[in-house]
Amino acid sequence: MIFTESSLPGAFLIDLAPVADERGFFARTYCDEEFAAKGLGMPLRQCSVSYNTQKGTLRGLHYQGPPHEEHKLVRCTAGAIFDVIVDIRPQSPHYRRWLGTHLSAQNRRALFIPPGFAHGFITLSDDAEVYYMISVPHAPQYAQGFRWSDPAFSIQWPLAPSVVSPRDAAYPLLDASAPR
Repeated sequence: MIFTESSLPGAFLIDLAPVADERGFFARTYCDEEFAAKGLGMPLRQCSVSYNTQKGTLRGLHYQGPPHEEHKLVRCTAGAIFDVIVDIRPQSPHYRRWLGTHLSAQNRRALFIPPGFAHGFITLSDDAEVYYMISVPHAPQYAQGFRWSDPAFSIQWPLAPSVVSPRDAAYPLLDASAPR
């Protein structure tokens, strides 16, 4: 695996290092030892899939609040998405900054997201499937989020969403005037 730290410290883009032959290729997508060597050594305990039928489906911006903060490893296994993380750590010099990247079945890239980031994506194709490896089991009572269109983040989504859940549409805006 090839680890590239993003512009938001602690978040990494992870590309495959395939070994190819006449059959195609084989590549590792996760290894405890390689993640630990990069300082990302935490067990990933839950795997989940998000299947999205329509291009323009938006999910997010989600995160788990204390004490159930989570590390996530996100990969698009079918179709394509524009994946976004936002630094929501009030004491971070990168507070409110966002990073967007294209994840697709074709580029096979993954995004490693540490605690302290809200996460969301918009599908760039019909039938997009997103595979998550997560460090803690989902705890619905700690599920939180911010509105995907919050002007405090000014995320440049590549297209307007056509499907947004009522829950995601109702998430609050970040109070930009709150003290850090």
